[in-house]
Amino acid sequence: MSRHVISGVFCAAATPIDADGAPAHGPFAAHCKALLDEGCHGIALLGSTGEANSFGIGERKAILEGAVAAGVPAGALLPGTGTCAIADTVELTRHAVDLGVKGVVLLPPFYYKGMSDEGLFQAYAKVIEAVGSDRLRVVLYHIPPIANVPLSLDLVARLIEAFPGIVVGIKDSSGKIDSITGFATAFPGFSVLAGADPFMLPLLRAGGAGCITSSSNLIARHLRIVFDGWDKADRAAAVEAAQGRINLWRDLSNAYVQLPTVKAMLARRRDDMGWSRVRPPFVALDQDELAAVWKRMADLEATEAGA
Repeated sequence: MSRHVISGVFCAAATPIDADGAPAHGPFAAHCKALLDEGCHGIALLGSTGEANSFGIGERKAILEGAVAAGVPAGALLPGTGTCAIADTVELTRHAVDLGVKGVVLLPPFYYKGMSDEGLFQAYAKVIEAVGSDRLRVVLYHIPPIANVPLSLDLVARLIEAFPGIVVGIKDSSGKIDSITGFATAFPGFSVLAGADPFMLPLLRAGGAGCITSSSNLIARHLRIVFDGWDKADRAAAVEAAQGRINLWRDLSNAYVQLPTVKAMLARRRDDMGWSRVRPPFVALDQDELAAVWKRMADLEATEAGA
């Protein structure tokens, strides 16, 4: 049994958009259910891949409410609730806790750069104290390539000490294996989750808890093979083969700008062109790019079918 509070394969779920530019609640709930069937342990909705920062507070609450109302288990959900404003973060976080989610993923306030550990600690502390619930479980979100506000080992250690049983994990999307495994080494039993698929296997070997990744919108079954078999000698060949497939799909998702590419791939996988829509400032793939991505998907699927 895992010693981590939160562990497994979590999908950084994309959010479908309807023709009017609003979140498409029905397709989103169906996508979440399909992801669970395909092998995900849970859904990390409303993160970077979910275009969270392109949605208003009301839209974000409605997306979460709609998924739960449609039968997606609240206990499988890890919504992103971090914003630049503490009051908005508190509102979103309290709302998520009241719905019974597994936990929340919290960005630091990311508009102002070069903030001290003291300032970041106070920001997180004010959110946790204002929510004021023993049911709150926080996964910190370390994503310096986008937020440009890194979370240091000292800050994380202080938060764990100040809020035991509440600050239970971190998603590391630094893109640096030393950073990801460094958190796992420094904090045994802390739920360290890789933000990139190729890093899940070395993270698990270093004591990590799993992943929250965009590629799991498409390849949850392969990631689940790695998660379930990484420490079993008799599954070594299957894990190695799955990791190879994961890397190929991950490379394809980065062929163009990642988020529009993932949504273009979902348009084919879910047989719904509505999935290709994005909110500005993102721009959907053009027809040539879409055709190239779909061709490569077909090639990968044919290779896997023949394996």
